[in-house]
Amino acid sequence: MEFPKPLVPTNPLSSISTFIHQNCVRLGSELSCRLDDTRRLAATLAGRLQRQTLPPFAALSQPKQAVAATLTTDCVAKTLVGTAVYTVSNSNNEFVLISDPNGAKSIGLLCFRQEDAEAFLAQVRLRKRELRGQAKVVPITLDQVYMLKVEGIAFRFLPDPVQIKNALELKAADISTGFDGVPVFQSDLLVVKKKNKRYCPIYFQKEDIEKELSKFRASRGSGVSQHIMVGSLEDVLKKMEMSEKNSGWEDLIFIPPGKSHSQHIQEVAKV
Repeated sequence: MEFPKPLVPTNPLSSISTFIHQNCVRLGSELSCRLDDTRRLAATLAGRLQRQTLPPFAALSQPKQAVAATLTTDCVAKTLVGTAVYTVSNSNNEFVLISDPNGAKSIGLLCFRQEDAEAFLAQVRLRKRELRGQAKVVPITLDQVYMLKVEGIAFRFLPDPVQIKNALELKAADISTGFDGVPVFQSDLLVVKKKNKRYCPIYFQKEDIEKELSKFRASRGSGVSQHIMVGSLEDVLKKMEMSEKNSGWEDLIFIPPGKSHSQHIQEVAKV
């Protein structure tokens, strides 16, 4: 699958100040892009499994004639609980937005790394003098972001450049082609069942899923294949919104960076 050029620099590890500056300039001409302005994931896996065991990044089935009930907004938002992103707000806790040259449209910038949000804050203070002493970096959870997006508020994610690099390496893609969206990682080996509920963990960091797979291999033997699938957060959310209940997509659960799936599932199950 080919991806259009991303909103990240060709070299994902370039200086963050240049990174933010390039994004601010490019965002002005691309504000019509929204959180869900990505193509659906269409990866094809050989040897398809039965529907109840189909990995979430597998090929999508053809649309059915009869439209069944799809996943609710609350159901999708619940899978995102616990993962924080960072943005810049003013003294009234209102998002600092990036506007196009005509001021017709504005979006909020959400960073997956706090250090990137701090760099964005520095740019805001430099460009908007009235906010120099008022702007600050604030966290917001992805489930809150998703509900705001449903209400029509536009956001653009600033992915972790290290994970962009990891995703491109996994896809054996030329780094110059870029990656569209926020990378997420999954393996069907890590699907678990707890209290009659099925959980399919989705990770934001390749290092986290590799750690979990290492534990799995240690318990099952080194002969177990360590296959990691990569997709984008935007693609997965869009597919969830289009999926029917009991299709398997409601089993997804996004694991916050640095946490194990067992720890996060236990915390979510208590809620």
